Amino acid sequence: MTFDNTLNADGALIVGAGLAGLFCALKLAPRPVTVLSPKPLGSGASSAWAQGGVAAAVGTGDSAHAHALDTEMAGAGIVDHGTAESVTAEAAARIEDLARWGTPFDRDDFGNYELGREAAHSANRIVKVEGDRAGWAIMQAIIAQVRRTPSIRVVEGITAVDLARADGRVVGVFCRKLGDRYVEPVFIRARATVLAAGGLGGLYAVTTNPPSVRGHAMGMAARAGALIGDPEFVQFHPTAILTGSDPAPLATEALRGEGAILVNDLGERFMPSIHPDAELAPRDIVARANFRQIQAGRKVFLDTRRILGERIVAAFPTVTRYCREAGIDPVVDPIPVTPAAHFHMGGVQVDGTGRSSLPGLWVCGEASCTGLHGANRLASNSLLEAIVYGARIAEDIGGLEPVRALAPFDGIEWNEAKGEEAEQVLRNLKAVRDLRRVMTNLVGVERDAHGLRQALRNIADLEANAERVTRAYLNMTTSATLVAAAALKRTESRGGHFRTDYPETSETWEHHTTMTLAEAHAIRAEA
Repeated sequence: MTFDNTLNADGALIVGAGLAGLFCALKLAPRPVTVLSPKPLGSGASSAWAQGGVAAAVGTGDSAHAHALDTEMAGAGIVDHGTAESVTAEAAARIEDLARWGTPFDRDDFGNYELGREAAHSANRIVKVEGDRAGWAIMQAIIAQVRRTPSIRVVEGITAVDLARADGRVVGVFCRKLGDRYVEPVFIRARATVLAAGGLGGLYAVTTNPPSVRGHAMGMAARAGALIGDPEFVQFHPTAILTGSDPAPLATEALRGEGAILVNDLGERFMPSIHPDAELAPRDIVARANFRQIQAGRKVFLDTRRILGERIVAAFPTVTRYCREAGIDPVVDPIPVTPAAHFHMGGVQVDGTGRSSLPGLWVCGEASCTGLHGANRLASNSLLEAIVYGARIAEDIGGLEPVRALAPFDGIEWNEAKGEEAEQVLRNLKAVRDLRRVMTNLVGVERDAHGLRQALRNIADLEANAERVTRAYLNMTTSATLVAAAALKRTESRGGHFRTDYPETSETWEHHTTMTLAEAHAIRAEA
């Protein structure tokens, strides 16, 4: 079909402007690339909110192999061994890329990296910036480098809602650009499309993710027929600061690495009786412990006073600011915390070069499922995965034979009416709130078959009633369906997936989940 508003991407097209997308763009230079960003660069990306840093075995006595073993241990038996070994082996080189592009990592007087410690790591290997400002500082450095790179064209204020397919491959994306009155559809053609548009934490009512991170990337890929991996594995960060804000500000795991402890409102420290590593146990264990305290009517606090005292102000300025904005003084007050949806271990299934099951589509960052995280991501491996796969995708795309001109495509379809009024989009808000409540209440920290079936029925009802609202909402309900269907299918507990009706881990399920949207819909139809 002929589409009225058609743009041609220069070279590769990258959907998403977080760390994975921008790193890939820089690695593609000087080849031309177009980057789509819904908001101005630096806002709306989860990468900028990361506090801890990047995990990398760059310290004395540490090794990439030890890092890989820790990754596999945290991933609860289903981390891809080869992926863990290869990603951790690349970590030092990718850290040097970030440093070369201007990231001001913390260093000692001899120029060595000052390394932090986080849960489930056997060594200090978190490369950080000013204690808890790594994500923000990395993104500022990367954005500045992108702005200095003439081969990178950034298009801001535009959101991808659908993948375009023709001749058996992905040939670009359909987007919406928000105007004063209308949401105008735009088709952007590309020879290579990279999906780097984030995870799905915002599908939950309590989340640390930016408002735009609500499963749109995985949803649009699944609707296009992509194979999805491990959608049931959602990581809940145990220590989001309980302020009533949406999203919830994060109290970085590095605080517990420094020795901060978890206590309830009776002053009882409960983690030592639950796991030998106490507060430094894997995130899923700590999150469930906090969740159960809250379910029992207790309040949970992160107490930094004895170990940090006034030092928290200089050592963790971001956490201090979050606390003070909520009327909490972390120097003298314990910090109220709660589990919050934080990271999706699953996503669009990709191979070692970032290629999805759809020709012409690569995926990186939290939108992807590489096999690195298994059932539970090791702390600070998310930024590492983003930069490693951003670089791999750039190398893979860069090796393709150049195309000097884009030939016309036949058979491109997109059925949504053009010029849909923005007022109609606003009707989506209540449906979004309802969906987020369903996911939190029934597909959250703990799950069971009855709740998951109810969730699938509720999602189907919401999807049917919101059918004429937006493609963006359909992407959300698609991702929600995949998470709930896979959670219902996996009749065991493992990592971030905990079934109260199947609380034990089973060798039968010691493998990844792979699922298409058709399979998820079949499970939903039987719920």
